Amino acid sequence: MRQIDFYLLVLSLFVFIPNTHELEQAQTQVLLQLRNYLEYPSSLQIWENYYWDLCSVPSSAYMSIKCQNNAVTELKIMGDKSLKPSTRFNGFTIPNQTLSVNFTIDSFFTTLTRLTSLRVLNLVSLGLWGELPNMIHRLSLLEVLDLSSNFLFGAIPPRMSKMVKLHTLALDGNYFNTTMPNWFDSLSNLSVLSLKRNHLKGSFPSSLCKIKSLQVISLSHNELSGGLPSFNNLTGLHVLDLRENHLDSELPIFTKAVVTVLMSNNSFSGEIPRQFRELSQLQHLDLSSNHLSGVPLSALFSLPSISYLNLARNVLSGSLVEKLSCGSELGFVDISSNKLHGGLPSCLANTSGRRVVKYGGNCLSLESQPQARRSYCKDSSSVWTKFKAWEIAAAVAIIVVLVIVILVFGVFLCKKLHSRKTTEEVVLPKLLQDNSTTRSGVSSEILASARLISQAMKLGTQTIPSCRQTSIEELKEATKNFDISTYIGGGSIGKLYKGKLENGSFVIIRSLALSKKCSIQNLKTRLDLLSKLQHPNLVSLLGHCIDVAQDNYTNHKLHLVYEYVPNGNYRTYLSEFTTGKALKWSDRLAILIGVAKAVHFLHTGVIPGCFSNQLKTKNVLLDEHRIPKLSDYGMSIITEEIEKFEAKGEKPKSCQGTKLGDDVYNFGFILLESLVGPVANDNGETFFLNEKASFDSQDGRKKIVDPVVLTTCSQESLSIVISITTKCISRDSASRPSFEDVLWNLQYAAQVQATADADQKSDSPS
Repeated sequence: MRQIDFYLLVLSLFVFIPNTHELEQAQTQVLLQLRNYLEYPSSLQIWENYYWDLCSVPSSAYMSIKCQNNAVTELKIMGDKSLKPSTRFNGFTIPNQTLSVNFTIDSFFTTLTRLTSLRVLNLVSLGLWGELPNMIHRLSLLEVLDLSSNFLFGAIPPRMSKMVKLHTLALDGNYFNTTMPNWFDSLSNLSVLSLKRNHLKGSFPSSLCKIKSLQVISLSHNELSGGLPSFNNLTGLHVLDLRENHLDSELPIFTKAVVTVLMSNNSFSGEIPRQFRELSQLQHLDLSSNHLSGVPLSALFSLPSISYLNLARNVLSGSLVEKLSCGSELGFVDISSNKLHGGLPSCLANTSGRRVVKYGGNCLSLESQPQARRSYCKDSSSVWTKFKAWEIAAAVAIIVVLVIVILVFGVFLCKKLHSRKTTEEVVLPKLLQDNSTTRSGVSSEILASARLISQAMKLGTQTIPSCRQTSIEELKEATKNFDISTYIGGGSIGKLYKGKLENGSFVIIRSLALSKKCSIQNLKTRLDLLSKLQHPNLVSLLGHCIDVAQDNYTNHKLHLVYEYVPNGNYRTYLSEFTTGKALKWSDRLAILIGVAKAVHFLHTGVIPGCFSNQLKTKNVLLDEHRIPKLSDYGMSIITEEIEKFEAKGEKPKSCQGTKLGDDVYNFGFILLESLVGPVANDNGETFFLNEKASFDSQDGRKKIVDPVVLTTCSQESLSIVISITTKCISRDSASRPSFEDVLWNLQYAAQVQATADADQKSDSPS
């Protein structure tokens, strides 16, 4: 009897197995077809060992499958096609970056929608290309959808509005290029919306402000324009990231729950709303690079949770409150490049290393960080001063009008009193004067007016330091006729001498040989461009001299006169043999931030696109306050003229000889040396490739990271810099970050470090 029961049990199992196996086989077949469409990415090689049991494949950072009731509910695949084309993607395949020309996005999603039980779908960096099909809405149970870092373009499908269960939608790093849709309020459960780094246009979608569940809105690095609505209804909003757009309204109103607000590099104007005083949960606020005006809101500095506050590069004016209080969590403050006057409140001035404070480029009565030029501060002075200037201008205008009236009346009297002969004698010289011209074809009358204008401009700019033309005699005297005792090295371009001027100050003189084919006129134009590169973190160009030998063309020389920076180069402070000078991590971050600001200025400042800036640790000099100053910058302006034959009518090309990405790449090695110590110039890339994996673990970091860094850094701050270093040294220039991103990450790492130092100090026994 027992034997019969056993056979019945076995028979029943065989009866039920076919149905179960058919269901699993259908799901497995879909997954294998998807792998075929994706052209067998390396992250799915492990599937070969689990053909009939893919639900048992162990999860990793690159692949995850979860199943329930014999159906796939979660599918996560991360590929290795994260590189972006150096030129704008035009919708066609790109070898090694997109899937091949055989890939059909409609067929792929048709197959994908057969996984009807999917709740989580992440397909990242797989090279998917084409217009996202409307049929994606058939995945009606989806709660999480992430298709970031692919090559999807066109419009976001309108039928996605039917995917009402979605609570996370991420389409970052694609090429969506139509107007931002305004149907998001249909997604009533949406919690996270991230559409960063696309080309979306139009206005900010007001429908987002109707979704009560929204916690994160990230639309940075798009082309959105116009104004912003009030966010008062979004009671759960924690993060708003709208950096790098074209938004131009006044700042919106937020609820008290907001934690992070990033709105830099837009065109926001007006004053910071007083309502910001009530944002008790606010931790990170970045309003830099806008057009905000008025006096900074004092309450921002004392918000209970604020740790990062960036108001740089606006037109904020007035004086900070003398008794300003700073919140206990405040670790980073940047109010630089505004029009602030007066002194610095004690909680910002006397930080004792507790927080990083940047305030250069203002009109403050401080010298610890370079302030703006007098003319700039004069223009931004008080309303009373401006009113006085207006009164003076009005008085001058009235006097000029009176003089003109008197002259006209005098001419009228002359015509009445003089005879016809006298009139003819007066008219004849006038005709001769009107017809007389200079060699340039410009009338002498216009030239006379031009001289007056030129003199007036000189009077108005007397206080602005400028690059002056220096005589060769003065330079010979400063260098003892370029004696070998004053020679300090070859430099990357030309010979370097240390000179002492008549007033006792030291300078560095760079001497370059000129070819007889070099156009002196073009060279002077380029020197004028180079002289406009003025920044607190650049070694200042003080003067120049073109020494043209009359008897020998081979002796033509150009001498550039720079300020002398006394404390040596950054590289020497990173060497293991200079332990007495060893810089702790927070000091290195401050130097890196200064250099990054200088390079960002070179890329976006007076001469847009100044690249190929000789970025090396030995070219970063430190002054007596350890403020970094970049040397050897902008030389492509000069060498471009020196190294080519003269071409008639050629205009200066600024610094456009090299791509922006090269500076990012070279700065990556400055970051690398800041982490591990000096690396040989010709061995940097090899070292990085060999040791890159070591950065990923604590034990690996202990082997290669400078011990001084390890003992003075927080792990979070260190990880941020390691991450941005890895991105900078990417072999593909299109995947490297912008200097704006590099600078932001370094400033954030400094803020994290400052907070950690403050916590450590408060925890230590008194």
